[in-house]
Amino acid sequence: MSRVALILVVVAALAVVLGFSSTYTLSEHEQAVITRFGQPRGQSITEPGLHFKQPFVDTVNRFDKRWLDWRGDPNQIPTKDKKYIWVDTFGRWRIVDPLRFFQRLRDERNAQSRLDDIIDGETRNTIASFALIEAVRSTNRPFEDDEYTTEAERGESLEQVSQGRDKLTRQIRDRAAEIVKEFGVELVDVQIRRINYVDEVQVKVFERMISERRRTAERSRSEGMGRAAEVRGQRERDLKEIRSEAYRKAQEITGTADAEATKIYADAFGRDPEFYQFMRTLEAYPQVVDRSTSLFLGSDSEFYRYLRSSAKK
Repeated sequence: MSRVALILVVVAALAVVLGFSSTYTLSEHEQAVITRFGQPRGQSITEPGLHFKQPFVDTVNRFDKRWLDWRGDPNQIPTKDKKYIWVDTFGRWRIVDPLRFFQRLRDERNAQSRLDDIIDGETRNTIASFALIEAVRSTNRPFEDDEYTTEAERGESLEQVSQGRDKLTRQIRDRAAEIVKEFGVELVDVQIRRINYVDEVQVKVFERMISERRRTAERSRSEGMGRAAEVRGQRERDLKEIRSEAYRKAQEITGTADAEATKIYADAFGRDPEFYQFMRTLEAYPQVVDRSTSLFLGSDSEFYRYLRSSAKK
């Protein structure tokens, strides 16, 4: 390769490098601040597309345009009514002034750290200024009261909410948003993701809930036993009534049958008394005398009157 060709290759390579180092592109979700030796140059770049810069001496600092998540660490906070709770919060924010953001915070990592301090601090101040019920409920809508509602829940339903959870979270957001404006950041939302008792209080709350549920179970069991006794008693009364009515009807039928039989016997006796007496005597023989029976009667006994008559014949 000749010296001229080598020089051309070197020049072309330098031109390519120079071209790459003097241009940059931004996507739709990006914005940038150009710095020269660590100092910002001009305004921030927010338009997507191809842009130019001084090669080798200018640096492109890129930042996200999109809404970003902020997740706080759970904090133990005392409420105004001296109840210690764990509060877990989250929020949404974005960079609206990249130049100021770069000058004050440099990058998103530092921004997350500052948001931790600001939002957690405002959360602590707000929660500590109100009772627990204000952070738990948003309205004064009464609890649904049924047979499983505990006594503690019925008592708690009487407490009135003056602010509510929604207003508390808006208050936290508004105060924190006002502070973060100086960093070129917009805070759009802060929400309480979870509220829980500290371990010591949680154990007592669970014990109270278990006690209330046991009391409810005992009450239900007692009511059930009472109802069962009532059903059994009603069943016994119904059974006695049925038996009594059946016995009455049986006696009535028996009495009617006996009366009918007596009437038939009376009619038969009236028609032929001698024959009726004869038949009744014959019926009495097998009932009075059997193979193991011994009777000592005179020959003129009335009991054998029909047998004697039969023997004479």
